[in-house]
Amino acid sequence: MKTHNIVKFMIVAILLTTFNPSFAVDTKPVVPATPTETPAEQVARLEHRLEEIKSMDHKSLSAAEKRALRKEVRAIKKEMAQISGGVYISVGALLLIILLILLLA
Repeated sequence: MKTHNIVKFMIVAILLTTFNPSFAVDTKPVVPATPTETPAEQVARLEHRLEEIKSMDHKSLSAAEKRALRKEVRAIKKEMAQISGGVYISVGALLLIILLILLLA
């Protein structure tokens, strides 16, 4: 009887630790685009800045300047991804969709 209770407790403990919900939270507020600039113009401006950064001579920069440029490139790429939007499907959702199509067809 004791082992049965221990097994139940272990199963519940494993389930509680593996199935905890997690939520993605963006800590930085999204800065809206200026109303005079269209998304296409904004993307063009960001791409131009990326080309400027690529054409720079990185050997003459200090480590702090290189780090600042890397952060700027990451921020630009993140902003471009937000502008372009897009729909992302997880692997689990894709498998579920495929299974539903196979079962319903």
